[in-house]
Amino acid sequence: MEIVVGISGASGVAYAVRLLRVLREKGNIIHLVITDSAAKIIELETDFLLKDVQDLADHVYASSDFTAPFASGSHLYDGMVVIPCSMGTLSAIACGSSDTLITRAADVCLKEKRRLIIVPRETPLGLVQLRNMVVAAEAGAVVLPACPAFYSQPRSLDDLVDVLVGRVLDLLGVENDLYRRWQGTLERKCL
Repeated sequence: MEIVVGISGASGVAYAVRLLRVLREKGNIIHLVITDSAAKIIELETDFLLKDVQDLADHVYASSDFTAPFASGSHLYDGMVVIPCSMGTLSAIACGSSDTLITRAADVCLKEKRRLIIVPRETPLGLVQLRNMVVAAEAGAVVLPACPAFYSQPRSLDDLVDVLVGRVLDLLGVENDLYRRWQGTLERKCL
């Protein structure tokens, strides 16, 4: 698969790094865009250098590089993930503002009916942010908030990251076994 990954300036870059690693392990073609604020957050939240994260992708583009192939609907690719998605990036996507490469690529995904997964990482959410999520979802995006799930009984932060990244991969159609899936409970028959 050919996937565009946008990392915008919100907390939670560990999700993006793990997603990039798994996509790379599975042989996918990865196009990566990192905003300037995301580059700073990588430095603040992780032990990675910016170059370490960029090296996980096949192609890396500046936020202002509108010559990237996926900035056009005529370039065929399978989908895009904005992880984490800042509220500013969400707002631009919701209103169709294509002022950065991430928001242009998101706009292309929506108009071409390609898979767009937005992983907002903010709390609490105000009415403006909630409305922007609704608008993005109505336009065709999948909004997957970075909320941990505990039914898989995570034992570490890495386990919590894997649950969310596993869900992103599921939505992209990339097979994975990053987390224990919900099996439900078996109803007992009364004798």
